[in-house]
Amino acid sequence: MSGLLALLDDVAAIVKLTAAQVDDIASQAAKVGAKVGATVLDDAAKAGAKAAGVVIDDAAVTPKYVTGLPAARELPIIWKIARASFFNKLVILLPAALLLDAFLPWLVTPLLMLGGCYLCFEGAEKIWHALHPHPESHTQAAEVIDAAHLEEQRVKGAIKTDFILSAEIMTISLAAFESDSFLNSGIILGVVAIGITALVYGVVAILVKMDDLGLKLSQIGRLAATRNFGRWLVKFMPTLMMIISVIGTAAMLWVGGNIIVHGLENLGWHWPYETIKGIASAVSKSVGTAEGFVKWLVTATLDGILGLILGLILIPIVTRAIVPVFSIFFPEKKAELH
Repeated sequence: MSGLLALLDDVAAIVKLTAAQVDDIASQAAKVGAKVGATVLDDAAKAGAKAAGVVIDDAAVTPKYVTGLPAARELPIIWKIARASFFNKLVILLPAALLLDAFLPWLVTPLLMLGGCYLCFEGAEKIWHALHPHPESHTQAAEVIDAAHLEEQRVKGAIKTDFILSAEIMTISLAAFESDSFLNSGIILGVVAIGITALVYGVVAILVKMDDLGLKLSQIGRLAATRNFGRWLVKFMPTLMMIISVIGTAAMLWVGGNIIVHGLENLGWHWPYETIKGIASAVSKSVGTAEGFVKWLVTATLDGILGLILGLILIPIVTRAIVPVFSIFFPEKKAELH
């Protein structure tokens, strides 16, 4: 009997020891999981910040696709575009980015620089068109297009534009962090894709409804201040959209120029990066206060100037060489090219 009791006592001791070990393993796993989670979120935040120029431009561009359509259709249209954007990023572009990083990592920098050139071109073209506006063509306005067909056209155009911008976001994000784990890379890109898409189209949904909110407040507001605020909101929205567009253009040139500078450095040409870094350091030290901010501001400004110069060089190349050649092989797309 005493032997049996001793055996049970040993079993209980073993169970107690095992439970303690399991608890320790669980505790360590939780710590590791929290650390990995924090790292993933931190990398995702850095990647998202790197794609800021494209994100702001996306938010500035998208509202135009609901202009002229019934107010009741604005949010459903935005949801259609957002849903396609989630699909583009998570189902098509995320696996493509991971495969590219795994099997053709040397191609990431050239593709990133190609995207940077696109950002520089788009930013410079917006500035060029603002300084040299073209008279609007009224041929399309004269056409009688029913609302459903117009909505379909707008959604298709928005999805195509979103795909290009999403490809840039995913490529920029992929190059913004380092991860030894295929799974972690996928999670980081997934977090970036979901977060940026939700942010962009959430902001767009708010923007396109702000004038409706202002109109409503101006009509039903009980206080004069409320009605005045509603009228001010309606008048201010075009200005706000212009401000967002300007910020988006500046961000595109900054991010595009920054991508080109870092890409050249990765390819072995260090002079542009070292020169900009040297100028920024010298200016920040001469100022003596807020050196970190001044250094960033000077760097971003020089990157933006470089992006603008490159974009202006690319405008005639794209409009006079690339677009005509593309139109020969894809004549049905000619009307969509600028």
